[in-house]
This record gives sequence, C-alpha cells and structure tokens, in this order.
Amino acid sequence: MTHKTTTFGGFDRRAFLRSGAALGALSVTGLPAFAQAGHEITIADIGVGDPGGDWSRFSDATGHSVNMVSIGNAPAAIINQLLAGGGMQTFDIINIVGGMQKPLAEADLIQKIDRSKLPNLETNTYIDKYLAKGTPGFDFVGYEGELYGVPTVLQADSFAYLPDETGELDSYGALFDPKFRGYVSIEDNYTTAGQKTALYLKANGLAEIEDPSDMSEGELKTVIDFLIEKKKEGQFRVIWSSFEQAVNLLVSKEVHVMDCWEPMVFVANSQGANVRYAAPREGYLMWAMAAYIVNNPERSAEQTEAAYALLNFMLGPWYGAKITGLRGYMTNPTAPQFARDNSDAFTTEEAEKIAAIDSGVQDRFATGGTWQNRWPTNVDLYEEEWQRFKAS
Repeated sequence: MTHKTTTFGGFDRRAFLRSGAALGALSVTGLPAFAQAGHEITIADIGVGDPGGDWSRFSDATGHSVNMVSIGNAPAAIINQLLAGGGMQTFDIINIVGGMQKPLAEADLIQKIDRSKLPNLETNTYIDKYLAKGTPGFDFVGYEGELYGVPTVLQADSFAYLPDETGELDSYGALFDPKFRGYVSIEDNYTTAGQKTALYLKANGLAEIEDPSDMSEGELKTVIDFLIEKKKEGQFRVIWSSFEQAVNLLVSKEVHVMDCWEPMVFVANSQGANVRYAAPREGYLMWAMAAYIVNNPERSAEQTEAAYALLNFMLGPWYGAKITGLRGYMTNPTAPQFARDNSDAFTTEEAEKIAAIDSGVQDRFATGGTWQNRWPTNVDLYEEEWQRFKAS
C-alpha cells in the first residue's frame, strides 16, 4: 500500500487538558504474572489516556515506569511519525483513536495482540458487546479478523450548546440553524464534523446518503457543498482546531453551538460555564480508542512483556474508573463497581458520577448513529474535499 505524506484531517486531541488531582500510590490489580520490574514503557498518547499524571498504582506493583509523550491523531501524521519520525524506535505503545489498523498493519508498523497476555481483555464484556467481529465496532480494533488494538475507551459524540442562550437542543440541525448564525463552530476535521453533517442530512431526508461513514464521491460532494453554502452565509464563527480554543469559545460565550468532544464540556463547566452535551435525535458519532504495540524489532522480549503489563493495567478497574471520571468516557465494566467499593480512591460523589457516565454512554450506543471512519475508502478524496471547504 502506498502512503502519501499529506496531512489528513484527523482530529487532533494533543491539546486535551490534563485535569483532576493525582491519586496516591495504591496496589495494582490484574497484572500478568510475567511482568518484570525495571523497564520504562514509552506510550505515545493523544491526551485522553493520561490518568491525571499518576501511574504510581502500576509502577509500585511492577517496578516499571511510564513515559507518556504526546502524539497527534491525524491518520497520515501517525504513519509519518512512525516511519520517518523515529517512532518505531522510540514508542512501545501508541494510544490513539482506533480504526487505523489497515494502514498501520499493512506497513508492518504494529503487532498483532497476544490475547493470552491480557487477562483483563478476556473479562471485558464491553468488547464482545460493542466491538465483536462482524460489527462496525471491530473495525476500530481489528483487521482481517485479527486483533491489533486494545480498546481502553468507548464513546459516542454529539455537540455542545449553551442552554441559557439557545434553549434545549436535540438535533445537529442547530449547527446549521440561521438563528444561531455567527455563533456556531465546527471542528477542522472531516471524520467528525463532516460525518456528523452527513448523518444529519441523511436522517432528515435532506440528501441521499447510503452510509455516512463511508461516502461515495457524489455523496461527499453533496455534504461539502452544503457546508460551503452555510459557511458563505456566515453560519460558522470559526473552524476550531485545538482543545483550548474550543473550550475558550464556550467559556467566553463567543460560540453558542459547537461540534466538539464531551471532555470540552467537562472543562468548560469546571471554569464556571453552563454547557450541555446534546442527545441528538439523529444519533451519535461512535468510536473507540485503540492502544497499539509498535513493531520495533529491536525491542527486547522483556520490554514487550512490560508493555503488555501496562496494557493490561489500562484495561483494569482503577484505571478505567479514573479515566471515566476525568474524561467522561466509558472504559470497562469493572470500573463503576470498583469506584463504589474503594472509598479510599474514589469519593461517593465520584463513584456516582462514574456509574452515571458508564450508564449514559451505554444508552448512547443503544440509540446508535454512525461509527466514525478513520480510513474511508476514498480517503484522498475526503482530504481534497475538506480542503475545498476550508478554502471556500
């Protein structure tokens, strides 16, 4: 497969704000017996995988340390980082939004996952429920029937709004409603803003689109033409491109309706804003994280074992509960009960919040919508059309 060195419009979560207080050192649960001490595992992460900067629960139990570094999330940028940026020799794990197995596996940049080394994977019922073979969810972690990505997070996205300014909203149509003209922002990303637009047009009978997640040339052109028309009408105040920018737009009330990620709502509200995340009648944009083991032929067997120990920890109850509370994502089915049972690590309020988030995300998946597509069939055309929108 030939990979162009263009910059694809994948969403960049590098700017994700690290929030929440670090917890003290605690004992570890569910680590494989083979884990050996003394290794530093380098994980390249887009931000959402950081448990508030505290890995002591893992490190104290194993002797391994964690070196978390930032990586972008745009598809081509990830490939270029591994091929030309030294990532294959530097990273043990890359933790990004999934769906990248095809280009990464075909370029021999990641390894198949050895399930026997991940006890917590086998007990995670969410994987069989949402990411089973033969379902759209499997495309976020697998390729040609093989598992390549470890799913630490599941989420379903929509859009944010300021109810004091807009009233209650329940449709992506709010992004395009003339009464909010000049107070709307969408993400600079065809896999999010573009796909949500396609979902809106299809669900409301405004365009003939068979599959919003993988559009034909004509369908894609229809979506981009629609966005260009709205842009020329002055609908969009700004096309946002960073986490901080999006949060600031909400907090300052410069924007009243925004296509965005739910963690931005968490942060904006922590800064005194009143922001809600919508439950759109058209459905949600569903996705999953995937932690990939980088195919570094120079890495020792012991270092690989340490990497698996970290992945198993990330599938465990403490890590899952921590990430759910910090980011608003569903992680694994053991997380809510763990938070309830461990008052030394989670307050009653935190445990209730974690359980509510877990239940809420399950409800979103039950509602459905469209699975995000990180590598659509016409990926080059997607990039070209998105650039046409931005240049309009």
